[in-house]
Amino acid sequence: MTATLIDGVAIAGQIYGQLKLRAVALRERGVRPGLAAIMIGNNPASEVYLRNKTRACSEVGVHSELHRFGAACAESEVLELIHRLNADASIHGILVQLPLPLQFDTDRILHAVDAAKDVDGFSWQNLGALVAGQPQLCPCTPLGVMAMLDSVGLALDGIHAVVIGRSVTVGKPMALMLIARGATVTVCNSKTRNLQGHTSRADLVVVAVGKPGVVNGSMLKPGAVVIDVGINRLPDGKLAGDVDFASASQVASRITPVPGGVGRMTVAMLIANTVTAAEGAVATG
Repeated sequence: MTATLIDGVAIAGQIYGQLKLRAVALRERGVRPGLAAIMIGNNPASEVYLRNKTRACSEVGVHSELHRFGAACAESEVLELIHRLNADASIHGILVQLPLPLQFDTDRILHAVDAAKDVDGFSWQNLGALVAGQPQLCPCTPLGVMAMLDSVGLALDGIHAVVIGRSVTVGKPMALMLIARGATVTVCNSKTRNLQGHTSRADLVVVAVGKPGVVNGSMLKPGAVVIDVGINRLPDGKLAGDVDFASASQVASRITPVPGGVGRMTVAMLIANTVTAAEGAVATG
């Protein structure tokens, strides 16, 4: 068996086409969706993400602006900017690029963002809404995974899904989204004993631990769907996911590539959340 690729580039392109129409409808009502990104310090990976975000905003018709701070800036400066953006009616989404320099209180910064503009979906209000089964703005990466699963027509009701990773940005919200769709979900992590015992019984495996090759083909149930969220820079400079693609693709029925998979969807969902936030502002305005 050779797995069929779940192409994040193609799926994101379809989503951008839908978002363009929604952005046009908003402009006809006098509103242009606006996204403000905040970057503190220098991080090459973050720079790539921000460039992709800016390009996607331009494609869809979303206003995009970037606010940069040096790594030695005061936390109060960043909080002051966030408060200004919270009050700015032309900005519908606020993105704080992670990771922050070590001297910053990440929770304090993230939770200063108005929940209605929290397009990363990290605020306690948005995460709590997800737990309650009343999702509002959801974390972008798991939201993108759900869009990929829907794009290939995978029926989630009743399947056994294994999520490897317990982060608040991916693993936990991913499990909650799958549970909401009727899946039976096992959440594992890098310390799980007998990981293969779990993955070998799963119809769907989502891997998000940031460790190259943590899952390989011998650990999979034949015909499983494999979603690789990880993106790791190898010593030779190449990018690799958390899944050993060569062996896993010989067992799985469908699999995401790295690059060209979930990463593209994360950006698409960020723009989608911004458009959704703008629509919400119009509805309540």
